[in-house]
Amino acid sequence: MASDASPEFQKPELIPAAQQPEYHPEIAATGAHDGLYFWQFMIAGSIAGMVEHMAMFPVDTVKTQMQALGSCPIKSVNVNQALQSILKSEGPRGLYRGIAAMGLGAGPAQAVYFSVYELCKKRFSGGNPNNSAAHAVSGVCATVASDAVLTPMDTVKQRLQLSSSPYSGVWDCVRRVMKDEGIGAFFASYRTTVLMNAPYTAVHFATYEAAKRGLMEASAESVSDERLVVHATAGAAAGALAAAFTTPLDVVKTQLQCQGVCGCDRFVSGSIQDVLRTIVKKDGYSGLMRGWVPRMLFHAPAAAICWSTYEAGKAFFQKLRATSHSGNIS
Repeated sequence: MASDASPEFQKPELIPAAQQPEYHPEIAATGAHDGLYFWQFMIAGSIAGMVEHMAMFPVDTVKTQMQALGSCPIKSVNVNQALQSILKSEGPRGLYRGIAAMGLGAGPAQAVYFSVYELCKKRFSGGNPNNSAAHAVSGVCATVASDAVLTPMDTVKQRLQLSSSPYSGVWDCVRRVMKDEGIGAFFASYRTTVLMNAPYTAVHFATYEAAKRGLMEASAESVSDERLVVHATAGAAAGALAAAFTTPLDVVKTQLQCQGVCGCDRFVSGSIQDVLRTIVKKDGYSGLMRGWVPRMLFHAPAAAICWSTYEAGKAFFQKLRATSHSGNIS
């Protein structure tokens, strides 16, 4: 009973205050849910995707033209020659053809990508931030969902990026493809895209989480001061490794999306095997790695930018949530 309490515990100044759990940002970053709402993951992911693709778009244009090679105008797989060819024929503006299509598709797709990833990571990891298998599976689930959103606009973007593209802009491309080829043309590469991005994201997310964890453990004392460097470094490593691993399927995807345009080959069946056979027959097995240099040059910094922006967005919402809660308590 309260009346039986000893005198010292009746003095308010001696009653121990309830301790708030200590906040560790490095734990929050790798936690299963990070204490954020679904819409906050979507906004952070959407901003990250927009920044990533807009910043690296010229490199993506070079990669696309190199991979669409075969009957298209650029006849060299050398990055410098491909870049010079674009600048000579179209000027700097040629490097940004199709950026509007990517802008329309990247935001919604990345919003779906990151929010699905976080939800799946929460469900599959069982609260274990070191569960690489859960990170890989979550990445695969995320890409299947986001590719359904991005593939139509990615097809438009690829066609606009081609040298001497016959389309005047995004809506002209959409209208003419719908009229001449039907809605199925926008999804001709969806299966290939998923088959490419499933291993890409599995390698990417598992590498990112492992690299981030390793970097944080290596400099645990100063991790709060090096969060940006950690995310950027881990993201770059993950992007480069995953990009190199999946280049052959990216070549197939580009060929399918650009078929029949600008003199590029048209495939009867549209199957992955058919495209692979055609590439190997014309260019040998080296043709499957066409564009791997600009692809890695795109994905390493793009992933660094994307992850840094995404984690910064999450940190912003975490601080906002903490401030809101502390205001309610006071």
